[in-house]
Amino acid sequence: MPAVLSAIVLAALPAPARAADDPLAAARSEFAAALAAVDAGTLDGVDSDRLRAYPLHPYLLAARLRLRLARLAAVDDTGTDEAVAAFLKANGDAPVTRELRRAWLNSLAGRQQWPAFLANLPASLAAGDSVLRCQQLAARIALNQTDGLGPQVIEQWQAADRALPACDAAFDWAKGQQLLTPALIEARARRVAGNGYGALAKVIATPLAADIRARISQWAALIDAPQKALDALIADPARPVDDEALLDGWQRYARKDPEAAAARFAALREARRLDDTAASRYARALALGLAWSRKPAALDWFAKTLPADVDVVTAEWWARAALWSGDWPQVTRAIALLPEASRSEQRWRYWSARAAAAGGDETAKAQLATLAGEDGWYPALAAAQAGARYAPHPQPLGVDEARIAKLDALPGFIRARELFRVAQRTPASVEFAVAYESLEAAARPQAVFLPMRWGWYEQGVATASRQKIFTDYATLYPRPYDAPVKAGAALSGLPPTLIYGLLRQESLYRADAVSSANAYGLTQMLIETAARTARKWARPVPNRDALFDPATNVPLGAAHLRDLVDRFAGQVPVAIAGYNAGPNAAARWLPERPLPADIWIENIPFNETRNYVQRVLWHSLVFAWLAADGKPQPVEQWLAPIAQPSVVAGDEGLP
Repeated sequence: MPAVLSAIVLAALPAPARAADDPLAAARSEFAAALAAVDAGTLDGVDSDRLRAYPLHPYLLAARLRLRLARLAAVDDTGTDEAVAAFLKANGDAPVTRELRRAWLNSLAGRQQWPAFLANLPASLAAGDSVLRCQQLAARIALNQTDGLGPQVIEQWQAADRALPACDAAFDWAKGQQLLTPALIEARARRVAGNGYGALAKVIATPLAADIRARISQWAALIDAPQKALDALIADPARPVDDEALLDGWQRYARKDPEAAAARFAALREARRLDDTAASRYARALALGLAWSRKPAALDWFAKTLPADVDVVTAEWWARAALWSGDWPQVTRAIALLPEASRSEQRWRYWSARAAAAGGDETAKAQLATLAGEDGWYPALAAAQAGARYAPHPQPLGVDEARIAKLDALPGFIRARELFRVAQRTPASVEFAVAYESLEAAARPQAVFLPMRWGWYEQGVATASRQKIFTDYATLYPRPYDAPVKAGAALSGLPPTLIYGLLRQESLYRADAVSSANAYGLTQMLIETAARTARKWARPVPNRDALFDPATNVPLGAAHLRDLVDRFAGQVPVAIAGYNAGPNAAARWLPERPLPADIWIENIPFNETRNYVQRVLWHSLVFAWLAADGKPQPVEQWLAPIAQPSVVAGDEGLP
């Protein structure tokens, strides 16, 4: 982690991590400075006795060795391999060796130091890492250790479902040995095409016969430009195409433009002579595409799908399409197609009860009342249906201070805590996991409290979730950022509980969180969104590092959410969906006529966004319940109609 970011994150740590009575504070500060020097490319310096006694000193030594490995290509340093080997021998399989071991193996492979590579590659590590496995094969080939190698290379060839450059040497050797038969080559080309890599599939198929190459090329065309390829196949019924490729291209087209695909269904069926069994799979693809686009015609295509082709996803979206259309009998029929395990989930118990109520079934009230006695989004909805307030049902873990103190003194947990406090979360997670695994079952629930007390909230929640502990709300719903949350509430006019719900779902309280889309901080703000929001709200325009500061990030995130609430006329569920998927996507999902919020949310086509909206609202309810000292909370707003902003009046959607 860069030194500037480390300083910001360290400053945001809870007060106990910097307390004057912390016996490791001075050594920790010295360690952080030394590690920052390594990050900056410095290997000089002498470690004090205090630093050498610090529990994380081996991590500093490992970091220095990784830097030396990185320099081997440019600096003559013949002692590095010996130093790494000695460190690994001294530390065995301890977590501190993991990153260094991989770096060393990659360095040895890059320098083609194959004897050392093979001698130091653990079999367990090679088995679980395709790159190391490929490098192992390359090493044996380079050293002419090829007895019995053929089956292993073929096994790797069969497992490779995408490009794997590290295996090029092994695959080239297998080709030279004529081990890759046309059947093996064709099977991999089809596997790669099935994963959507059409161009790579064509390259793999190059050695094959012309007719097979043509079929693979046809599949690639269906991947790259499905409409064009499908129209060509309709126009030329004699053109060969594999059934798997045709269905794959059709599914892509039906997902992208379901209405255009529906207009071509009859022509495709006639041109390719699809019987009823085959046509059912094409109808299912259309039904799903239309359901994801919330088109009423989806129900017609679900009805044309044979029972054998109705899997869990199909049945769920059949039910959602029926909900969108208000066809409650069909909701019931679709749910009945789900396996028992799915029907027993809260989601489908809720919708079964809703469908029963719509049909006048008197048992619906009892079903909803039973569900309302549980915890979660759907139980709260069940209470809303009855016009009742809702309160979660806490089950506190119970704190055993003596056991917690013993856990906190274990070396593995000490290292995990110290790594967290110097913003080294990845190795901290490894240390914590190893220490946790060593615990007896009775001690594991108390391990939840360790990271929560350190301020490492996502680790605490993850440790609880691992044990299926979800309802100790006082522990799992802390409020560590009250000042920036209150500032965000004052700026935006949104309730603090909603802002806390947002940041809990977005980052699980990680001030240094960075997403794959380069969203930063507690509320996961994109740079451009943060800048635009700051200008609109007359705030200083932040840079990347500023977004790791809760005092900057949280008010901007709250202001952005407020902008979305205003854009969608006070409809908080739509605003939350827009926060996750973008406002343009949320606008596309709005219904032509007002729909109850529970139906609208259930039909959000992105699983991630649907779950996100439900969880943010659920989290905000829990925070409100905690803030109200356990008083039941109103949830009727969760059923308010969702409509186009032009037909929504007021701001009644705010919780």
